[in-house]
Amino acid sequence: MLESFLVAFNAVAPFLILLGIGFAAVRLKLTDRPFMDRLNALNYKLFFPFLMFNNVYSAKPENMPSLKLILTGVFSVTLLIVLLVIIVPRIEKENPRRGVIIQAIFRSNFIIYGIPLTTYVFGAERSSVCGMMILVMVSLFNIAAVVVLEMFREGGQVSAKKLLLGIIRNPILQGCLVGLAFYLLQIKLPAFIASPVSSLAGIASNLALVILGASLKFEELKKNSRTVSAVLLVRLILLPVVMVAFAYFIGLRGVELFLILMIFGTPVATSSYPMAQNMGGDGQLAGQLVFVSTVASLATIFAFIFTLSRLGLLA
Repeated sequence: MLESFLVAFNAVAPFLILLGIGFAAVRLKLTDRPFMDRLNALNYKLFFPFLMFNNVYSAKPENMPSLKLILTGVFSVTLLIVLLVIIVPRIEKENPRRGVIIQAIFRSNFIIYGIPLTTYVFGAERSSVCGMMILVMVSLFNIAAVVVLEMFREGGQVSAKKLLLGIIRNPILQGCLVGLAFYLLQIKLPAFIASPVSSLAGIASNLALVILGASLKFEELKKNSRTVSAVLLVRLILLPVVMVAFAYFIGLRGVELFLILMIFGTPVATSSYPMAQNMGGDGQLAGQLVFVSTVASLATIFAFIFTLSRLGLLA
């Protein structure tokens, strides 16, 4: 039991530390929120495209996931998004909040949590299948997030032309698509280019967490507490329970069953905050969902890993 808790804690604790550093920086007057807002825009437009490119470009083709696992991940997320686009507008009246809520429910931090947690539980050799699933799911998450946020931009309806232009011009999606092109065409970057690309990619997630910590307003969190609680009940508990049960029912076991848990049971994606902030969504709500889900996932990830381990489903 202690080992399972340490797996979850070691995955979540670095995120909490980075959030705390950002929070402390503003309180100690080392920076201010207007500067952090500008830094957030830079991170979104410069560093995150490199992160998306690098994650897709550097995926390893060996140990491909089964077709059953790929189809389960892709079709279940797609169906979830369609249902959310129908249901959420009936519950939430404000467009900027609609897009943020939908994104928070379907878009997990699989890209950050997947490989470390799979390595902890199964070892490096068996976790390589996670890299290919990240390639598939990151592409889907990013395309869907851009579409959803464009659909529910502040200001109301958007035309098909504006929606298409918004998708094409999105820097995160551009990074993902360029990485996919390099991967499929087997284009290899020379070392003197690959090294700075990797360094720039390494900045994005860490900087996003520091910026998020700096932007946190706990008085706003109280105002959004009901929305945050409802979204995270679905994101961290209901979705993983339903999807892990479904994956087990269709025959997924071991590392592939665990990857379904990682896709649906990890906290809200860190990149959802800068994307919402820069695409007319409710940035404060998006940040709170990332923050609270990251903290809460320490308990939920531990509970799922411990339960699946005790049931012998991770062998």
